[in-house]
Order: sequence, then C-alpha cells, then structure tokens
Amino acid sequence: MTAIIVITFAIYTISPLLINTVINEPLPSSSVSSDFQRFMNMTEDEKIEAANNMTQKQKEIIMTVAAKDNNTVSENLSVATMSASSNETLIGNFVGAGDEFHNAEGVAKIIQLADGTDILRLENFKATNGPDLYVYLSTDKTNADIVNLGRLKGNIGNQNYLIPAGTDITKYNTALIWCRAFSVIFGSAQLFTK
Repeated sequence: MTAIIVITFAIYTISPLLINTVINEPLPSSSVSSDFQRFMNMTEDEKIEAANNMTQKQKEIIMTVAAKDNNTVSENLSVATMSASSNETLIGNFVGAGDEFHNAEGVAKIIQLADGTDILRLENFKATNGPDLYVYLSTDKTNADIVNLGRLKGNIGNQNYLIPAGTDITKYNTALIWCRAFSVIFGSAQLFTK
C-alpha cells in the first residue's frame, strides 16, 4: 500500500515536468488605441455621455493619445476674398490652459471680408491635440456664453472659421479652443481692437 502511495505521489509531482502545455496567443491589440478610435467614432452626444462616465485615468489616456496625433491644416484667404476693403477688427494671442498639458499658441484675428462677413482666422496656430476640440467665441475663458464656430479643423496651421451673421464681436471677444467631451479649455485668446 505504501508503494502505491509513493508511486502516485511521484507521478503527481513529476508529471508536470513531463507534460507540455502549448499556448499560442496573438499579440494583443493596443486597447488604448482601439479605445481612442472607438471614442473618436462616437457622435458628439455619445462622446459627452461617455466622458461623463469615465474615470480620470481613462480621460487622461484619451487626452494623451489625442495629443500625440497631429492634424495639420493650412488655409489661405483667396485674393478675391481678401480685397483692399478687408480689415482686421480684433486680434489676440493664444495662451494655453496653464496646466502644462493643454496648450494653444498662435494668433487669433477677426477679419471682416469685403462682402461684410466676419471670420475668425487662426494663424501660426499650434495646439495640443484633443479628442473633441471645438472653436468658440466666448464672453470669457469659460464656455458659459459662447458662439460655436465648429470643430477645430487641425491642431496645427492657419485656418478660417465663419462667424455667424449678427454675432456681437464686441461681446464675444475671446476665442477658445475647447474640448466638449471633457469640458476642458486648451487655450484662449482675448481679442482686442487693433
């Protein structure tokens, strides 16, 4: 009986040394990258809802991946649009959020074109990229009272945004780069008369 116990014990303890377990897992896809892509493919409302349900760490991951993605844009005002009667009415320099992560720099100008329409022009513009960036005209550095000019076209480069007719540019005299999903400012430019 003792011999059976010793043999059983020996087989039990030595057998793992003699039996191979083979596994062949594929390389894991980058869940950070796929989470970012999934977030970027959401509608605006879905992004806001998702952001409200994220932990601070998840928000930081999305922001970090977006910051590494540079979208460059360069728009030129055509000579026909920018005639002698076009003029810059307000101008200011972007200042980043001041947190060493969210940043914007360059010049913001409100230009009245020859046909009477106003545009916000960003020149020599460079910002930390984000997942849901918009350009606003605001009464201050918050998004409490804004005119939404649309999604930021690129985080680097010269670009133009049509200002809706009837907008009081003396009231809405601050340009904001704002992340809608996370309700975070990336930069602002206080616009002054030239």
